[in-house]
Amino acid sequence: MKPLPRSFYERDPATVAKELLGKVVVRKLSSQVLSGKIVETEAYYGVNDPASKAYKGLKTFNEPMFREVGRTFIYMVHGNWLLNMVAHPKGDVGAVLIRALEPLQGIEVMKMHRKTESIKALTSGPGRLTKALAITKELNGIDVTDIKNTLTIVEGENEAFDVCTSHRIGVKTDLPQKLRFYIKGSIFVSKP
Repeated sequence: MKPLPRSFYERDPATVAKELLGKVVVRKLSSQVLSGKIVETEAYYGVNDPASKAYKGLKTFNEPMFREVGRTFIYMVHGNWLLNMVAHPKGDVGAVLIRALEPLQGIEVMKMHRKTESIKALTSGPGRLTKALAITKELNGIDVTDIKNTLTIVEGENEAFDVCTSHRIGVKTDLPQKLRFYIKGSIFVSKP
């Protein structure tokens, strides 16, 4: 399947976060393909968003948020790598955190990576999903719109689902709008 085009990410981070629900993250390893349907996301903005990695302005580690959309922004929090997609209108700043996936392909490999037999616990959180898919800092900045890359995001099945919203999880200071989006009823969401 073809990856989502760069234009998909060249919009408001909240719009991208909501519309990433139901799309599929595809991770190609040497002999395996791992994949999962996105069931939970959070939108982050630039220097005016107190919960954003871009809040204090451009730094070396947050540079991807200020650059070309459709690329990964991967950083560590509490010993876990977190996977973000750079998304913002031209000349702006932003990213979308992928918070949870519904495992689809390569489940046995994911179980080995995570050292768990629980399908529900495999990818139901931002640190869990990066461990399950073997996503580390080496993938920071890669272009997810290029089919040749080892990490892409593609269209999911054309299914209907309800989207719920809430404030972002684990942030000290949040914006007034609800910027967390998740598929209602999914058992793979990190927190209902």
